[in-house]
Amino acid sequence: MTKIIGLTGGIGSGKSTIAEYIRSKGIPVYIADDQAKAIMEDPGIVKKVQDIFVENVIENDKLNRKKIAELVFSSPKLLEKLNGIIHPAVKENFDNWLKNNIKSNFVVKEAAILFESGSYKDCDKIILVTAPQEVRIERVIKRDGVDREQVLERMKNQWTEEKKAEISDYIIENTDLASSLRKVDLILKELNKM
Repeated sequence: MTKIIGLTGGIGSGKSTIAEYIRSKGIPVYIADDQAKAIMEDPGIVKKVQDIFVENVIENDKLNRKKIAELVFSSPKLLEKLNGIIHPAVKENFDNWLKNNIKSNFVVKEAAILFESGSYKDCDKIILVTAPQEVRIERVIKRDGVDREQVLERMKNQWTEEKKAEISDYIIENTDLASSLRKVDLILKELNKM
């Protein structure tokens, strides 16, 4: 049976870079955030999401994700409601994707909130990508053009690195890309023996 390997890490950890590297090795990789964005364009989902907000969050028939992010990151209740719509849709999407990849020994499910969503429970092994908080903050400021407070606000909605590390099988300290990729190669070699 195809094994599911969870790949996660806090914002700015570099998990997307690691996911792309794994994909370049011919291993099927499911990027949950990309799929969630596509799902949020479904008219039924657009309506469900709009229904949880008092403010209008639709612009040109599409959800204004930036506005939604601003609203939910400061309201745990709204974030919970949003996740209650998006997570089940992503899970169904992943299950369908998995059916198309059952010939693989294992697949990788990359998700920023693997732990927070509870989907880590469906994984056979978990790889955590981590980096010092200051490094992560710098990366996000540079990547997203946001300020330090916005990054810290987003981080508040994710589990701490320590908590994630406790239930992860592999940890990649991603400060030097070359050594991170060497560590990935060792992990993949191990996973191929499963």
